Amino acid sequence: MTQTTFFDRAFAAFARFATENPDYDKLREIANESVPFAVHAGVRTTELDNDHAVTEIPADPRLANHVKTVHAAALYLAADVACAVAFVGAAAPQIDQVEWMVVRDARSAFFKPAIGRIRAVGTIDERAIRAILNRTDQRRFDVDGKAMLYDDNDVLVGKVSFDYVTQFAALPAESV
Repeated sequence: MTQTTFFDRAFAAFARFATENPDYDKLREIANESVPFAVHAGVRTTELDNDHAVTEIPADPRLANHVKTVHAAALYLAADVACAVAFVGAAAPQIDQVEWMVVRDARSAFFKPAIGRIRAVGTIDERAIRAILNRTDQRRFDVDGKAMLYDDNDVLVGKVSFDYVTQFAALPAESV
């Protein structure tokens, strides 16, 4: 399992495979080992590219609430992982420069009971990614993410929106 401290580069584990031509399969493998709580809960990323990431919550009674539906905390976890991994895929060429990223705010809406295996499809706002990939001297960015949650029948059961803030390392003087 990849371990980092808060003061390490937040996404350093991904850097070797997050180039101009990212190895999305390897990035997905790293993502599946990087968040101890997600590993503990069985949340796995199954798809990753520059446009989105898909994570899955297994059908596991330990992730259920008292009425035997998937607990909202498990849904939130899958949504957060999906959006964070989508950020890795979208910002891959600059991911080694991320110093930190935190959730500033989140909103969730649930439309029906979530039962069984749940897929979270995470995306990141393209405007933020364009600003990051074309940055000059700006170091801090607001990044919006959205995860749509689907059951095994592809029925939308919920949506979670995230407002992230992320800080990048200063660019070398010659590239500004």
